[in-house]
Amino acid sequence: MKISALVCAHDEEARIGACLAKLNGFDEVVVVADRCGDATAAVARQAGARVVEGAFPLESARKEAGLAVCRGDWILEVDCDEHVTPELAAEIRAAVAATKGDWFKVPLDNYVGDVLVRFGWGGSFGTTLGARLYRRGAKRWKADRVHPGVVFDGAYAGALRSPLLHYVDDDLSDMVMRLNRYTTLRATDLADSGDAGGLWDNVFRGFRRFWKCYVGRKGRRDGDLGFMISLMAALYPVISHLKAKEILRLRAAAPAAARA
Repeated sequence: MKISALVCAHDEEARIGACLAKLNGFDEVVVVADRCGDATAAVARQAGARVVEGAFPLESARKEAGLAVCRGDWILEVDCDEHVTPELAAEIRAAVAATKGDWFKVPLDNYVGDVLVRFGWGGSFGTTLGARLYRRGAKRWKADRVHPGVVFDGAYAGALRSPLLHYVDDDLSDMVMRLNRYTTLRATDLADSGDAGGLWDNVFRGFRRFWKCYVGRKGRRDGDLGFMISLMAALYPVISHLKAKEILRLRAAAPAAARA
């Protein structure tokens, strides 16, 4: 079984080299350089990756562009801020050789700076388990800008044990900036649907997310970082809603301004 590692990148010249250096155990590496204005593509080619360049606003389009040139029987998705350990690479090899299933979940160890944060992830702001390893054709994405829904064709093969190392945020400021990026993308999806939802419905959803992340998923065990992660998960639907309303208001005002 041949395995392709698929990496999607946007202006990641500072991080992609370290990510690709950890992928030597796979049969090929394919990098999708999405709207890159830096040396991401050049760094990837120098590391021996096959590079697809273009403009792909939707995650589904980015993944499909990469999958179209992957030659492997199995695909492993890796982000530029993630590192594959030798233990994970070996487990992947053994798993795909033995399974009759079609897709696996891979555990993630999430780091904020140099601190491993094990608890509290969720609510569209992070996960500790992701469906990253699958047979070609077994995974499809819906047309959303951030955290698109996925559809699997085939049988679930189980979860691996070795984690993918995810250096998700540099510090608390980086976490806040990530929330800003995510909510802008989510707000655009909401605005495109024409329905920003209701304020108090999203406030209530935020409270539920905070409780689930901080209490249910034990974010309290990771101290200040666990609280911050739970808070970001709670703010995500509220800020997305407010931004979507603003986008809809500006779009509605634009034709009137043009007529004037």
